[in-house]
Amino acid sequence: MSRVSRRRRARFGSWGVWLLLVAGAAAPLRGFAQELEFHAPASPADANLATVMRDLSERLLPVYQEPDPDRYLANLSVLQMAAGDYGPADVSRQSLRDRRRRVDSGRPVGRGSIFDIYAHAKALEADERIPFSEAYSKAYHEVVGPLSDHDAYAVGRWLEVPPQAAQEDFQKLLDEQRPKDIIDQAEALKLLSAYLAYEAYRASASLVGPLDTEDDARRYVALNDVLIEVPNRPSISATVIRPKNPAGALPALLELGIDPSRSYAKESAAHGYAGIAARLLIGSHQVPFVPFQHDGEEALAVIAWIAKQPWSDGRVGMFGEGYSGFIPWAAATRPPAALRAIAAFGPTAPGINIPMAGNIFQNSAYRWSLQATNTKPELESSFEDDAVWRALNEKWYRSGRRYRDFGQIYGEPDGIFIRWLNHPSYDRFWQTMIPYASQFAHLDIPALTMTGYFAESEPGALYYFGEHLRANPRANHTLLIGPFDDEAMRRGPAPVLNGYELDSAALIDLRELRYQWFDHVMKAAALPPLLRDRVNYEVMGANEWQHAHSLETMGGGTLKFYLDAAAPGERNRLSRRKNPKPASVRQMVSFTDRSDAGWLPPTDLISRSLVTHNAVIFVSEPLAKPVQLSGLLSGRLDFTVNKMDVDLNIVMYELLADGEYVRLCNPADELRLSYAQDRVHRHLLKAGERQQTIFKAERMIGRQIQAGSRLVMALRIGKRPDREINYGTGDDVSEESMADGKIPLKIRWHNDSYIEIPIRTK
Repeated sequence: MSRVSRRRRARFGSWGVWLLLVAGAAAPLRGFAQELEFHAPASPADANLATVMRDLSERLLPVYQEPDPDRYLANLSVLQMAAGDYGPADVSRQSLRDRRRRVDSGRPVGRGSIFDIYAHAKALEADERIPFSEAYSKAYHEVVGPLSDHDAYAVGRWLEVPPQAAQEDFQKLLDEQRPKDIIDQAEALKLLSAYLAYEAYRASASLVGPLDTEDDARRYVALNDVLIEVPNRPSISATVIRPKNPAGALPALLELGIDPSRSYAKESAAHGYAGIAARLLIGSHQVPFVPFQHDGEEALAVIAWIAKQPWSDGRVGMFGEGYSGFIPWAAATRPPAALRAIAAFGPTAPGINIPMAGNIFQNSAYRWSLQATNTKPELESSFEDDAVWRALNEKWYRSGRRYRDFGQIYGEPDGIFIRWLNHPSYDRFWQTMIPYASQFAHLDIPALTMTGYFAESEPGALYYFGEHLRANPRANHTLLIGPFDDEAMRRGPAPVLNGYELDSAALIDLRELRYQWFDHVMKAAALPPLLRDRVNYEVMGANEWQHAHSLETMGGGTLKFYLDAAAPGERNRLSRRKNPKPASVRQMVSFTDRSDAGWLPPTDLISRSLVTHNAVIFVSEPLAKPVQLSGLLSGRLDFTVNKMDVDLNIVMYELLADGEYVRLCNPADELRLSYAQDRVHRHLLKAGERQQTIFKAERMIGRQIQAGSRLVMALRIGKRPDREINYGTGDDVSEESMADGKIPLKIRWHNDSYIEIPIRTK
């Protein structure tokens, strides 16, 4: 789905990092390294699984040593539980809690709380000879009952891991171990921890929901389906969740969206706020939902309603992701006094990253426009079937028809999508939807923008940040960016993302960080150290967060590479020195060849080869020493082309010494050259004349490049089945068809072309 999908997604989508930490459990064994004979079962369904795991733990228990008391107790409890000694395991977990309470002021034993409850329940089951369900209920109340709202909510999140995810994690470790006949003790403990997580989640899956509901009723006041009137618009439906018996009136945190998360309202309440999840109602046929155009006025109505409630202290912070991350900015075009802060992850910026990127329209926007405005539940499943939409893309691509005909080919022309196509420039149609120019200059409330190097929404996020500071250099706006995709806020950063293993420093709790920032703004708490400056970014490969006062000061220097033509049989070069001899790289693309209708760029971030589809590749010499790339790529393209416009994709890679390619950002930067220097006004190219275009990327790079690596740039002509196709006539691109592309695109990249890559020099 598109980056602004209606968020029909699981609350958490990737559990690897959760399960690893749940095993809290899985602290590394130290002090001994002997190996044990071990033959891994084929699967968690193996009839001898419990016997095999018990045998392994019983052989480890007598020899286990660990000087750190916390690690010792955590690891010991794992071994005891796997051996079936639940009474001693319960004592070990209690001792660990007692130790950590003295240090952490009553906080629970992290994600290992799943084991606290499970060990205690199994001990009660044996000691009191009661059913496990009854024992688990008692254990839950004894462990969770005394916790603060914040900590109880955190434990609830960890308990909601689906058993299937725990099973998959355990199966993966079994598969890794099966070819071996021996296991060292660190691997054994990791395997035993995953086994216990699987057993604990499987045993408690049907029990947790009712217990959480009961605990919530004790802690919170919840109001569902509250209708908030909006003048001349459909009413807004809201869920309000707030703590019982607060010390006084509360600040409120609001998410307003097409499908806001009720769990975020509860999460806000658990952090000491009134949490509001407000839903835009799209079922009114009298006043149909139109994406982007009325959300600001609806947000103002909800904020005004909140500020008048007896439980409200009159201050509202707004947050969201994707579409719901756009709505706070829509409200900020005319910010009311009650709106005190905005925190958005990957916010949609209409006209910037949806329905087009780099002024190039995307098919996913049509799909989303239909889904977002759909009022027929029976049609919902059709929007989720990727195969249907891939087939539509290919059908349109092969047909050669105008882009405006896309909806007709599907069988449902969409007036909203056509309206968008009527505004290919960033004109007043788009400018009125979010702050523009002087509106940014007068916006003085704190803002937090989060995004990722691998998020489709990144250009929108950087647009809000960049334009706010450009208009108001003193703006209180903070950016956090790391190796994240668009799902990272909801399910946490994925430990392995499309084949790329994230640095441990990047595996942070983004949601908790968001609350820490709100606490700083709304409750005068300390600023989270991770947000100590305006720009806060994780340097991939360096495994550290760095901080700068602006995008421009991230580095301090640049590497300049000229695009140099190769000698016969060699690769085109990214050259540090300009070749004094004029030369050019020739590229030709046929617009009538549709044999590539099934082609889309690969999504893997790590690969052994490059796909050169409609692309020319430039490769640098190996770097003599490590260098940190930090910031936005820019450059000048010097070219001669036979068309009046061209769409480009620019992708950068690190080519490691071992031959692996690492994408430095994903997806590619997209750029319609007629808008390269001005997204508001189109400046057509001069067919047949040599000309230059200055460009600046809309995606950031933050990576430590190894000595011996090469930098690689792919310069690809935009011609693919899931995008508008620019045939280069200079007319409205959405009106062009294959009939306008009978003459192939021919372009020469002259070696006066260069790119500049920002580097850290201090």
